Amino acid sequence: MLYPSIDLLLKKAASKYSIVVMTAKRARRLLVEEKKYAEPRAGGKFIGVALAEIASGELVVKTEE
Repeated sequence: MLYPSIDLLLKKAASKYSIVVMTAKRARRLLVEEKKYAEPRAGGKFIGVALAEIASGELVVKTEE
């Protein structure tokens, strides 16, 4: 089973698309600055770290209303 699960991530954001965009932006930032809020799981790839940060609540999706 993959961690974090999509069900857990959907509790943190309104849609799958916002999760994808936020994950991609954070992964690009990690590539440049290397400052991580969450500890990476096995492998430690930037996408996995970004998803772990979203799941832990370190990153929050901001919506404009």
